[in-house]
Amino acid sequence: MKHRSITGTILYTSKKPERLDQPRGIEHFRFTHHTDGKVTLRAHCEIEDPHPTVLRDIVYSLDEHKRPMDCHVRLTVDDRFMGSGWFRFTEDAVECESYGPAIGRLSQRVPLNGLIDGMGTHPVVADGYLLALSDWADGEKRKLRVMLPSPDHRGATPPMISEVNIDVLFLGRETVTVKAGTFPAKHFQFIDDGTAGMGGQHP
Repeated sequence: MKHRSITGTILYTSKKPERLDQPRGIEHFRFTHHTDGKVTLRAHCEIEDPHPTVLRDIVYSLDEHKRPMDCHVRLTVDDRFMGSGWFRFTEDAVECESYGPAIGRLSQRVPLNGLIDGMGTHPVVADGYLLALSDWADGEKRKLRVMLPSPDHRGATPPMISEVNIDVLFLGRETVTVKAGTFPAKHFQFIDDGTAGMGGQHP
């Protein structure tokens, strides 16, 4: 096989004083880098806390220019099927074919009306990859235009086309040590103060 794969696991931990660093979920991911420059991310996410639990499977592909191509989302909330959706991007629109008990069968096509910065698929690894695709200066702050399969900050609603604008701050480069080893890293911060499109929903 000619492709190159990168796999990993991210442990979700609490930063609440009474539960500091205790696990609250887990994310397993695999990047597949193809020789034509295209990339596919597969992510399996389990959010145990806070209630209700969320189980999410994502298959998200980008073209050789690192622009969104397509994405499949399957979602279970509180151990009950929430929905399954497929998204496709063209030069000027995003399309969605989705089904869920609360929404029935849904077909959408939304014009993009300009450039977007990417698709926010909700796995932590996908957020990091989105931010790593462009160059940043230390202390730089940007407002990103992102398409989402759910406007909920945990992605816990039936898959359908949503759009948000969210501020991002690049704090700089640093070295991070985790269970997998020590790595050079870029430190970003999403800023959700209620003014940039997410309504201050992020904890």
